[in-house]
Amino acid sequence: ERAAAAPAPTAPSVAPALPVPVPGGEVERRPLSKVRRTIARRLTAAWTVPAFQLTVSIDMTRANELVARRRELDPEVRVTVTDLLTKACAQALVRHRDMNVQFTEEELLVFPSADIGLAVAAPQGLVVPVVRSAERLTLVEISGVRADLVSRARDGKLRAEDLEGGTFTISNLGMFGVEEFVAVLNPPQASILAVGATVERVVPEEGELHVRPLMSVTLTCDHRAVDGATGAQFLQTVKALLEDPALAL
Repeated sequence: ERAAAAPAPTAPSVAPALPVPVPGGEVERRPLSKVRRTIARRLTAAWTVPAFQLTVSIDMTRANELVARRRELDPEVRVTVTDLLTKACAQALVRHRDMNVQFTEEELLVFPSADIGLAVAAPQGLVVPVVRSAERLTLVEISGVRADLVSRARDGKLRAEDLEGGTFTISNLGMFGVEEFVAVLNPPQASILAVGATVERVVPEEGELHVRPLMSVTLTCDHRAVDGATGAQFLQTVKALLEDPALAL
C-alpha cells in the first residue's frame, strides 16, 4: 500500500520586526534608502582600491583676505573658501593631467576638463554634485554653481546629471572643526581631497615666530592610476595657488 504523500512544505511564517529593547528605550530601525545603499556599495568598492595619502599644511593668509575682500565688494555673492579650493584644484588638475584620470582594467581615462565633485551632507545621505569645467569659471561663477547645487542637494532636488561625470572630489569638514581627516575615494575617480579647519598656529620664519592660519589638506589617490610623485606635485601646485590665490584667478 502506497504511503500517503507528505504535505507540501509551507513557507515559514515571518514575524514582524520588533523594536530591540535596550536600557533606556528601544532601538529605532530605519530601512536603508536607495541613496544609502548606493553609498554603502560605492564605499565598499573604494575600500578595496590600493590607495595612498599625502598631507600638507597651507598658509591661508592671502586666501582668507581674498575671500573677505570679495564679500565686501559684492555682499550678495557669498564666495567661500570651498569656491577658492574648487578653482585652485581645477587649475592644478589641468596643469597635472595625470591626476585628472580614472582607472579601468584596460586603460587610463585622461579627461580634458576639471569636473569637481563637492561632497554634500544632504538629508538623504552623502551626495557629490559636480561643478563642470571649473577651470573655465570665475570665482563668482563657481560660487553661484556651488550654491545652487548645495541648495538643491539639501532639498532633494538634484538631477541624475548633477551627480555624473566628476573627475575629482573635494570633501570639506573644516566647518565642523575637524582639523585633519582621510577621505575615502569616490569611484571611479582616482583622487579626493580632504579639507580640514583653518587653525592659527605658530610658525618659525627667518628666525622669528609668527602666527599663521594653517589649513591641513589630505589627498587620497588610487595607486593603480596615480603615482606618489604625481600626487605630490599636484598638491604642491594646489598649495602654491592657495598661498598666492591671484595665480589661480
